[in-house]
Amino acid sequence: MNGTVDNTVNTLDVTMAVVVGGLFTIGFHLMLQRSLMRIVLGFILLGHGTNLLLLVAGGTPGRPPVLDGQPVNPAEPADPLPQAMALTSIVITFGLTAFLMALAYRSWRLSGSDEVRDDVEDRRIDIALQRAGSDEVSGTHDGDGPGGDESDGDGPGGDESDGDGPDGGGDEPDHRDHGTAPGDHR
Repeated sequence: MNGTVDNTVNTLDVTMAVVVGGLFTIGFHLMLQRSLMRIVLGFILLGHGTNLLLLVAGGTPGRPPVLDGQPVNPAEPADPLPQAMALTSIVITFGLTAFLMALAYRSWRLSGSDEVRDDVEDRRIDIALQRAGSDEVSGTHDGDGPGGDESDGDGPGGDESDGDGPDGGGDEPDHRDHGTAPGDHR
């Protein structure tokens, strides 16, 4: 060996890059879904993609990490650090997957569905921000506060309904099931 580094790309490197890219793509796509099982499967695929990425970063497979009794050339042995990181990643992925599956099972037992619903409080904040934005643009204000004299556009007179709850009344919103039967929330 004359000190030059071989920069040729072999077929295994290209194949592994495509596989890692595919695992990350499918994993992220599944994690953006509303079904908890798809989110868990996406997390598992991301974990597998990360493990493969760490192993590919270790260099060409088949070379021993430590050469036994031979003179050590820094370009010859494989790096053992990516293998140790991959083993650590496997343990962390397994633990988080078990935790996510327990959360998904608990959610399914409570609601009868594994789909993540919209948060009622997030909707209320969004509506309030939209109203505040339209008030600033038009320069008008809708009453003095909750139950004011002027109508806020949600119901007749504005004093009975504030439009926050799923049925139009905002006295006691049901954060658990929003008045739907299990599995009937679409």
